Amino acid sequence: MLTQKDISDALRAVRYPGFSRDIISFGLVKNIAINGGAVTVSLQLSGGNAEVARQIQTETETVLRAVKGVEKLQVEMMIPAVAPASMPAAGGAGQKNSVPGIRRLVAVASGKGGVGKSTVSVNLACALRHLGAEVGLLDCDIYGPSIPLMMGAREKPTVNAAEKLVPPASHGVKLMSMGFLIEDNAPVIWRGPMIMKAIQQFIGDVDWGVLDYLLMDLPPGTGDAQLSLCQTVPLDGGVIVTTPQEASLGVVRKGIAMFEKLNVPILGLVENMSYFTAPNGQRVEIFGHGGGRKEAESRNVPFLGEVPIFVEIREGGDAGLPVVVADAQSAPAQAFINIARGLRNALG
Repeated sequence: MLTQKDISDALRAVRYPGFSRDIISFGLVKNIAINGGAVTVSLQLSGGNAEVARQIQTETETVLRAVKGVEKLQVEMMIPAVAPASMPAAGGAGQKNSVPGIRRLVAVASGKGGVGKSTVSVNLACALRHLGAEVGLLDCDIYGPSIPLMMGAREKPTVNAAEKLVPPASHGVKLMSMGFLIEDNAPVIWRGPMIMKAIQQFIGDVDWGVLDYLLMDLPPGTGDAQLSLCQTVPLDGGVIVTTPQEASLGVVRKGIAMFEKLNVPILGLVENMSYFTAPNGQRVEIFGHGGGRKEAESRNVPFLGEVPIFVEIREGGDAGLPVVVADAQSAPAQAFINIARGLRNALG
């Protein structure tokens, strides 16, 4: 007799396009109904990429029709309102996004940790605000949220009449982070599907208001948070942060490949910790120099700029006063402001 386990086991052969994981482990299978030989499977996608939906539906039907005892099959594809089925999940610059009031959605990513991605995200958000834009910053690092500290944000989110979270603002930038919702130093011990759900709620259940840009600071790697974000909203593009040395660039290439597989345009690369100027004026290239620019050229993507090592950048992050806010005319601040101008141009 046909059972739900038979169907579930068969569905483990259906991979999410571009990934090695199956639709069961990604939590896309919401319901399996069996009535004799009639089987109905309900799949819920977080994003609205029509081609991805078609591939998953076709493969699901192929796999299940091969299961002994299946006589009649119906595969229901459910896509939430935040990402209509007619709209690709990852759109190019200029494509209308599905988050009301937000003009541009940009992910800031890196293949590995320790390259200063959050530092770049914070200062880039403040730089865009300095240039006159309305900006939001979403901390997608559920396990290690650092945006509240680096932005000096202590106010907690409130809930409005529509039962949506109202993000606090710091230095003119609206913020949302898991760091606002947990006690200090409390660990987040969650599995992948919970991470995906949290990212989706930070997009759809937060009253962001009207923004020119919503920057999304991704955790390092190419896991659940990255996939969930790219599925949930049609990103206008991604910014990749790297350091100059090959050890960083080798992993960054995986991040670039992930965005390419998900059809997210690469808006540009940023080389952080590019070099250090000693007190005697000597330039020291601690991690090498120029690797980011060369990688951008080889990939035929824009190089947004380089950020040297400045003590002021680290001090600003620790104090909750980003260097762009503390002294917009300083050399470190101008590095970020120039990158913000490049990003703005890339987005039109």
